[in-house]
Amino acid sequence: MVSKSQIKLIKSLSQKKFRTEHQLFVVEGKKSIEEFLKSGYETSFFFTSEEGLFEAEGAVLIAETELAKITMLKNPQKVLAVFKIPKPASPNFNGLIVALDGVRDPGNLGTIIRLCDWFGVEQIMASDDTVDCYNPKVVQASMGSLGRIKIQYLDLEKIFKVLPVDYPVFGAFLEGENVYKSILPERAVIVMGNEAHGIRENITQFINSPVTIPQFGKNQQTESLNVAMATAVFLSEFRRTGFTGKQN
Repeated sequence: MVSKSQIKLIKSLSQKKFRTEHQLFVVEGKKSIEEFLKSGYETSFFFTSEEGLFEAEGAVLIAETELAKITMLKNPQKVLAVFKIPKPASPNFNGLIVALDGVRDPGNLGTIIRLCDWFGVEQIMASDDTVDCYNPKVVQASMGSLGRIKIQYLDLEKIFKVLPVDYPVFGAFLEGENVYKSILPERAVIVMGNEAHGIRENITQFINSPVTIPQFGKNQQTESLNVAMATAVFLSEFRRTGFTGKQN
C-alpha cells in the first residue's frame, strides 16, 4: 500500500525545488530502473504492480490503481522507484567533455545524456540554467544512461577561466570550420548552446575552435539542427577522428 504521505512526496518530485529539498528523484519503467540499480543508485521508495518484479530488490507490491496515483506518465509502467540523488562530482579535465550552455528542453538533455553514454563521454558540464537532469522527462529520455554520466551544474565562465591552457575548446556555431574537415582531438571540450539563442557571448570568448555542420540540402531552407541531433553528429566525428588525430 502507498501511504498518503508517500503519494504527496512522490508527486511533489515533479518540481525541481522539492527534488532539491528531499534529494530524491523518480524513475519509471523496468529497463531504466535496472540501469540505475546497476549503477549503484540507492532507492528510497520502490513500488510494482506486477508480482515478482523487483520484489527481490525491495519493491512493494501494490495495485495498478495505486500505481496510477503516483505515476508521472500518461501510460503508467508497472514499476516506479524513487532514488536518492548522489552527491555531485567535481569537474575532471580529462578526455572528451560536453558543455551545455542553457539547454532548456528536457527531451534534448535526455537524448544528449544517452549520446554521451553511447560515445563514451563520461562527463557533462552544464550551466546553472540548463534543465535539471533529474526532471522526470529528462530521466525518461535518458533511458538509464543518466546513471552512468557525471553531470555538474556550474558557472561555465568560471570553469573555462581555470581550464588547462592545453585543453582545446570547440563550439557549435552556424558559421565555423566544417566539422567534416576538422582535426578533432580525443581530449577536448565541445560546447553546445541554447536551442533558440546558441552559445552566449561570455562563453564564446573561450572557444578557440568554432565548428559547424555544413548544410547539403539544395533549398537551404532549414535554419538549424536540433541541439541533440547536432550533438550526435559532433560526437560521432570526434570519435571517428579523435583517436588518431587524422581524417579517415
